[in-house]
Amino acid sequence: MSFYDYSAKLNDGTKKKLGDYKGKVLLVVNTASQCGFTPQYQGLQELYAKYKKRGFEVLAFPCDQFGHQEPGSDDEIRSFCETNYGVKFPLFSKIEVNGEKAHPLYKFLKSEKGGLLGDAIKWNFTKFLVDKQGNVVERYAPLTVPERIAADIEKELTK
Repeated sequence: MSFYDYSAKLNDGTKKKLGDYKGKVLLVVNTASQCGFTPQYQGLQELYAKYKKRGFEVLAFPCDQFGHQEPGSDDEIRSFCETNYGVKFPLFSKIEVNGEKAHPLYKFLKSEKGGLLGDAIKWNFTKFLVDKQGNVVERYAPLTVPERIAADIEKELTK
């Protein structure tokens, strides 16, 4: 299977085929609203605003598996992101990224790009860069701020 063979439920409950993103550069991120890394939403929105017209998308997947830092409903998460960070990029429904109930997309992402200490997602705001062909080209740790990914996004957009 490829990245484009998966689908996920958007924050508003509609099913979204990831094949709809063919030909775009993507940054896939597991997010949380009550995390020390939550301010990265601002940097993600800035990347999205800067590169969207060139074929870039941020896909945010809220997750409550790390320290119960995403306890809200999909509506509460959307309201928080829009109100506090002006988020305009796609927010998906809350998922799990590790364990037996991990979303199939995250099982795929982890199998394509493992982490330094194994494949498991270690915390909120782990990021995966996906190229225009659906290949997972890079995995970034939660500590990597979105601004530091800009050069890699630029490189993929020019291919």
